[in-house]
Amino acid sequence: MSPVSPVSPGSHVRPGSPVRPAEQLTLRVLSALLREDVLGLRSGASVERRADGPWLRSGAFALPVAAEGFQCEYAARLPLLEADGAQLTELPAILAALAGAADPLDRPGHLAFAEECRQTLATMELHEEVRDGVHARLAAAYGPDPAHWTGPAASLAFDALAAYLDHPVYPTARGRSGLTERQLMAYAPEFHRPFELRWLAVPAGELDVRGAEPLPPWWPSARRFGVEGAYLALPVHPLTADLLPDLPGAVLAEEPYLEVLPTLSMRTVSVVRDPSVHLKLPLATATLGQRNRRTIKPGTLTDGAAGQLLLQAVLAREPRFAGRVLHADEQSHLQAAGEELLAVLVRRQPAGLDGAVTVPLAALLAVAPGGRLVVDHLADRFYAGSVLELYRALLELLLDWQTTLFGYGIALESHQQNTSLVLDADGGRTRLRLLYKDNDGPRINLARLGELAPYRRLFDDARIFGDRDRPLTDLFTTITGHLCTASLAFGLAEHGRAPLERTLGLLRETLAAAVDRLGAAGDPLRTDLLEARRLPVKAMVTAGTLLAKDRSGAVDVNKHYTDGPNYLLAAGRP
Repeated sequence: MSPVSPVSPGSHVRPGSPVRPAEQLTLRVLSALLREDVLGLRSGASVERRADGPWLRSGAFALPVAAEGFQCEYAARLPLLEADGAQLTELPAILAALAGAADPLDRPGHLAFAEECRQTLATMELHEEVRDGVHARLAAAYGPDPAHWTGPAASLAFDALAAYLDHPVYPTARGRSGLTERQLMAYAPEFHRPFELRWLAVPAGELDVRGAEPLPPWWPSARRFGVEGAYLALPVHPLTADLLPDLPGAVLAEEPYLEVLPTLSMRTVSVVRDPSVHLKLPLATATLGQRNRRTIKPGTLTDGAAGQLLLQAVLAREPRFAGRVLHADEQSHLQAAGEELLAVLVRRQPAGLDGAVTVPLAALLAVAPGGRLVVDHLADRFYAGSVLELYRALLELLLDWQTTLFGYGIALESHQQNTSLVLDADGGRTRLRLLYKDNDGPRINLARLGELAPYRRLFDDARIFGDRDRPLTDLFTTITGHLCTASLAFGLAEHGRAPLERTLGLLRETLAAAVDRLGAAGDPLRTDLLEARRLPVKAMVTAGTLLAKDRSGAVDVNKHYTDGPNYLLAAGRP
């Protein structure tokens, strides 16, 4: 394919893009299908120059495109697809045409994706209706300026704001499979409404209890619900209560107890009376693909606890990160053997956050009450109004930490939802820290782990470990690179906060310095990320919904890749 001249250099959401939810979703879906090369839309295409601009033609299909550059050379320019000469502008018709061209074995996945899109559009339209009201409630509860939303309770308000943003990769991330509007409004984070949990009294011998003693003082006994004997009370999300498997001797209490608020992940909730404690509970829904079920598979909580201990061991050997990189305590969990719907993680936030602003990276580009971005408010309070200086400070700490981990043979799936900025003033000077959670999906090269190799026995999932660097550089690139840092570089540029050349140049410069600090140990990152012609890109629609595992070849739906251009190659260079 010959190159397409950019309509908006480096931009993957062009000025003047349609604003109606249906058109927004159509653009995102078409861009994702192009990026993942569904039906050869990318690899089998040639460029056509038409009066209105460039199109990509692949067989019977043609798509109006513009240069993108983030994770694909191109993005959809208009919300339409030409099929056999007919221009389709409604997403259901577009998806039906693509499904008709798919292998019959793959059509069920295409139909499932069409249903995802229908549910997502309904959610997006609901968001348009309620956003202003939610913003007003957040401002009334926490104050008009998000830069002063301090403490663990207020951090949930940032989760609510972030829930209105689209995912950098998955086009239907705002949809939750199978949930009604009433259920969304009661339990989803963007509505920020408290609710009470249900409880299951479980014979003590049926639960695998890890590090859960002592439980918080508000944790109920089974006796509270009228159940005597050797029982433990297990919290249950209301959406899961009617779907629980039969467990001998278990009793589901009719009376709800313990008010909670949803976090950005929805299945994790914060305890209203003790907001430093979060409870991660299984849900029977799916997000980011039909195969991304929000249940809790046996072994996952064990891996999260082991990951935390391994990271703390690294911190003990790297004193420059002391007090700057924080981890939630994820050692306490309970689960019925073999059951994905009967489990709970008791996550405890670190002490000392009451006076700090704790905001997930996913919320930085969210619109705050009053119409400005969250990042604008934070920059005003902590960085003399310079969004670019905030971005620089974030990059310097985050990339230093993540490259240091790579030197130990560790790459984290610490995406923008699991990584939070912690900002406060220490002696009158701004202090930036990072807070991590959910360490259950790393990739680890045992050959690099050295004296930390005994931690291997603490993990459950054998897919975590190997003896090559490529799984690590792939994960580093797609998570730390694309989702945590480059998406901000492009996003800040799109919002006019700094030229893309400046944000990408800063990213490359900071990343190169962090890799250089590793010496020879950083060579794989230099080769696979800084100097590679193309970079791995998550193929989440393909692996998550469109294709069954035997068709996609995905061992892990969250670590299945296509490839895209390396936006770092020319960044910051004369």
